[in-house]
Amino acid sequence: MTKPCNDHPSNTLPDLRALDVFVTVCNAGSMALAAQRLSMSQSAVSQMIKALEHDCGIQLFDREVRPAPPTRAGHVLLELANDLLGDARALTDKLRAMSRQDYQHMRLGCVDSFAATIGPELIRALSGSAREIAMWSGLTPALSAQLQGRELDMAICTDTQIKDPRIRQRALFSEAWVAVFPRQHALRKLTSMRELESVLGDLPLVRYSQRSVIGQQIERFLLHVGIHAGRRFEFDATDPLLSMVAAGLGWALSTPLCLWQARHYLDQVTVLPLPASGLGRRNFFLLSRPQECGGLDDEITRMTQWVLEHEIGPAIHRVMPGLPADVLTPQAGAVRANKTSTRSSPFDVFDKEN
Repeated sequence: MTKPCNDHPSNTLPDLRALDVFVTVCNAGSMALAAQRLSMSQSAVSQMIKALEHDCGIQLFDREVRPAPPTRAGHVLLELANDLLGDARALTDKLRAMSRQDYQHMRLGCVDSFAATIGPELIRALSGSAREIAMWSGLTPALSAQLQGRELDMAICTDTQIKDPRIRQRALFSEAWVAVFPRQHALRKLTSMRELESVLGDLPLVRYSQRSVIGQQIERFLLHVGIHAGRRFEFDATDPLLSMVAAGLGWALSTPLCLWQARHYLDQVTVLPLPASGLGRRNFFLLSRPQECGGLDDEITRMTQWVLEHEIGPAIHRVMPGLPADVLTPQAGAVRANKTSTRSSPFDVFDKEN
């Protein structure tokens, strides 16, 4: 006869682990055999059964018989528990499958200069895997907001204002500011920023707009070096900015990647490196939630390093030979490419693995 247990909680949900132990006891025919199958002590099995009876508010085994068989309520619970445990295992399997699927469908946001230069090689490398990559481009503030709003899974930005501790901010590389002049300004070298002011005279500065991070960073740099340029022309993108310089309507501060993005103007302008300065570089960061990336953040870091060192960097130096070797510099916090061989790329290894 089934006996109710006293003082049981009215709204307590059964513990799945206890249900699993209960089913094992029923199938094994005794708590001793169940303990062996579960690699538990017999006393631990007994305690879990008692706790389950307390939670259910009813006796599940007839302890007046040895070995104790399930009561009528125990038989009902056994049937229901098998279904419940099956659903729980199916739920876990489905969640794991969805997690694996999430790793295969990644949304990557990049600032425009990265997307247009390093981006194609990065996508080419990733296309050999089973992953589906959606690449979005835009300004850093918008990309950061999309990452925090989970519209993006990862973002490559030039500023790190995100305070969420779950988002890792990994340094990728940095690039130096460079000065861009109309071709007719036959400057060969800049030894100081003051020299720049005196040479240019009334030629206005063509700026990146203040709503872009690069525009804000350049303004801080100008303040740092003590240059006060009038405000006349502002653009979000490098193409219209360089078109103004090429037409002789002003000069600009930009970066090697931005110039490579708009390289069809390079034969109409003169590009010179700037004297070293504390704020003289733009930094790139990979923002991600590592626990949700399935290792793709590590692959993107490694591939970015390789493209920078073996593809984009050499191409930039071929068309702008006056730039110093360190105008593009990998950051110490990034994963460096394996330099034991100059013939193979990490893409070759990646394709073999997939």
